[in-house]
Amino acid sequence: MTEASEAGEAGRADHALKAKHRAMWALGDYPAVASQLIPELGIELVRACGVREGERVLDVAAGSGNAAVPAALLGAEVVASDLTPELLEVGRRSAEARGARLEWREADAEALPFADSEFDTVMSCVGVMFAPHHQQAADELVRVCRPGGTIGLVNWTPEGYIGQMFAAMRPYAPPPPPGARPAPLWGDPEHVRSLLGDRVTDFDPRRRSVRVDRFGRPEEFREYFKTSYGPTIATYRFIAEDPERVAALDAALDDLAARHLDGGAMDWEYLLVTAHRPAA
Repeated sequence: MTEASEAGEAGRADHALKAKHRAMWALGDYPAVASQLIPELGIELVRACGVREGERVLDVAAGSGNAAVPAALLGAEVVASDLTPELLEVGRRSAEARGARLEWREADAEALPFADSEFDTVMSCVGVMFAPHHQQAADELVRVCRPGGTIGLVNWTPEGYIGQMFAAMRPYAPPPPPGARPAPLWGDPEHVRSLLGDRVTDFDPRRRSVRVDRFGRPEEFREYFKTSYGPTIATYRFIAEDPERVAALDAALDDLAARHLDGGAMDWEYLLVTAHRPAA
């Protein structure tokens, strides 16, 4: 196989992978998950980044704008980018209802269609962590941030509830494509540090948790995620023809929720990271 044909095959494989990711996040109702369970995460990220009126801000893998909309309401000039247009459309309608003005742009986190150093702040709220090729995504975050600008991230930790949920689903999910890395690694401070490397300064990782009090019983969590959260829906579809495996995954998710529920609430751990590109 020639070098050109190898490159073409790799390009087709990547296109197919991104199409699967786009379709997965269009399943269910992720905007409801974000607005009903974790609305404060985007606000906290915007605050941690120090977003101010008039700044140019990019929200990468923005979904329906959990962080982008709060930034726009502060008066920043915001672009919300995501691979899945269905999420952007929901975000656009929600932003209009709240009086927020921002740009919505379909974009791949691993190949952002923006110029070098274009933004004052580049952020992502439990979004870029799901890009399969971590280094490519991190390189893009740094590239589009101006010298002296801020990079801010909120990611689920491997040890926290959502990280453990992905670990529980892994034996039942489709095998990952070659080169893809587990999303919760973005919640490991050393992993994020290695991805950004010496291209940033003031690297500040902080472990925090968000309290979720929507689910009184383990079964309520499981059923909510089976109908609303794309990765969980996709996993159940993969094993739908095997009732024993479906029952086993039900039991695994119920057990996880039972261990974390305390008085009708759970604490979901995440990593908040802020860093800066060195000024020129």
